[in-house]
Amino acid sequence: MRLKPQVRTALAYVIVASLWIWLSNRVLRLFVQDTDTLSLMQSLKGTFFVLVTGALLYVLVDRDLRGMSRANRLLLKGNEQALRALVHAMDIRHKETSDHSDRVMRMTVALARLAGLRGEELRKARFGALLHDIGKLALPDAILIKPGPLTEQEIVVMRTHPQVGYDLLQQVDFLRDAAEIPYHHHERWDGGGYPRGLRGEEIPLAARVFSVVDVWDALSFPRVYKPAWPEDEVIAHLRKIAGSQLDPTLVELFLANYEDIKRVGLAD
Repeated sequence: MRLKPQVRTALAYVIVASLWIWLSNRVLRLFVQDTDTLSLMQSLKGTFFVLVTGALLYVLVDRDLRGMSRANRLLLKGNEQALRALVHAMDIRHKETSDHSDRVMRMTVALARLAGLRGEELRKARFGALLHDIGKLALPDAILIKPGPLTEQEIVVMRTHPQVGYDLLQQVDFLRDAAEIPYHHHERWDGGGYPRGLRGEEIPLAARVFSVVDVWDALSFPRVYKPAWPEDEVIAHLRKIAGSQLDPTLVELFLANYEDIKRVGLAD
């Protein structure tokens, strides 16, 4: 019968510890006769044993944690690659430019860093930006890629996609907390957005960051219903809607670092 690794390790520890205690006690009794001295030496011996085993335990735990961290990074990378494939297929279906979702993800992360997001919050923003339109999977092509203006009824259907996206992401454990952008990126700074009509800083920061990038991208590249705008008109429009549709502080931050953020987005 093969023993589990943890059982083998525990058994080896018990054997080594038992041998150490038995042998060291025998040695001490051979060379130390005085009772007080023997008691002191046994205390020092025990302290030494605790220090050595503690150091060994630290090394083993640290090794295992490093292995778990590497495995987690590989798992996260694999998940992201699978999501990229899905999103690339979505971009093709939406008739977006082939790297639309990757581009807005990269630019969102760049702007989010400047806005102060770090660590886990930045990871959530990264996945949220990548999956911002996941809810559009439920929309019919007649609405999704319609070349002309949508009817009022079509607009109602279109506006369901943030809720659909949120509901989809809640079914995936590692994406549940990445739903802020898919759920809130159509909210407006002045409260006139959807689906919840949030206003100002009620809108999560990651979603406000993404909205700036998303508007820039929507205007800077052709869509089925419009050609690309000239760059100076895009920038002028961002300034115009700062304080109404978009967070004015984030628009200012985006424009102050515009060339660097754009370079990140357009990188091959």
